[in-house]
Amino acid sequence: MPYHRVLLTGAAGNLGRVLRERLAGRFPVLRLSDVAEMAPAGPGEEVVRCDLADADAVTKLCRDVDVILHFGGRSTEADWDTVVPANILGAVNLWEAARKAGVKRIVFASSNHVIGLHSRSERIDHRAMAAPDCRYGLSKAFGEDLAALYAYKHGIAALCIRIGSSYAEPADARQLSTWMSFGDLVRMIDVGLTADYTYEIVYGVSDNSRSFWDNANAERLGYTPRDSADRFIAALAGKTSDDPIAEKTQGGSFSGVEFSGDPDALP
Repeated sequence: MPYHRVLLTGAAGNLGRVLRERLAGRFPVLRLSDVAEMAPAGPGEEVVRCDLADADAVTKLCRDVDVILHFGGRSTEADWDTVVPANILGAVNLWEAARKAGVKRIVFASSNHVIGLHSRSERIDHRAMAAPDCRYGLSKAFGEDLAALYAYKHGIAALCIRIGSSYAEPADARQLSTWMSFGDLVRMIDVGLTADYTYEIVYGVSDNSRSFWDNANAERLGYTPRDSADRFIAALAGKTSDDPIAEKTQGGSFSGVEFSGDPDALP
């Protein structure tokens, strides 16, 4: 890969720690950043604590960087005072700093919660209308649009990965549809780093027969998942919630929190 210094934001988070381990030694320099404390730098690593809401700090963070893996920000639902600086202002600061630094590619950890209010009975692809299920999901929808602006106007290629549920193993019946193994996550990152694109949306999901999503766009770019949640069907198929909104929608429990709309009006 023609990259000398790769920046990974959110390196102290759950997926950030996985990627730090699995990307070790892949590049001459892996620059790791998070607002939280991280383990000391190992061989070929740079560790830089940074609050993405601090524009000046983010400008410095992006200097001499060739490509960014943006996994930073809030990864679950929260109030506006938490989501806006972490996921909206932080994203603005990152893309603008990338533009100033001459970065030409960003792989963005978006979320399935961008389309979380779609019904589970509907199989959708990357062209589906956004239907965020929470403030967090809305912030990721904003990030996708921000990425499009900078891709088409400023030439910063962006792969937006709507990650489903990336854990060592699926935990419940919904995740039989949304699960993405760590191995497949890295395979998708490789697509983001090597494929030829300007701006694309894909789903971060393994080869699950019960998937809510048609991921042909990712396959077109070269993504070939090797794992599947299907081997967990017998153990997890009955593990559902008692929330009718969560069970109706692709976003699951995120959809049910504070829900006060008309269930029949959902997309």
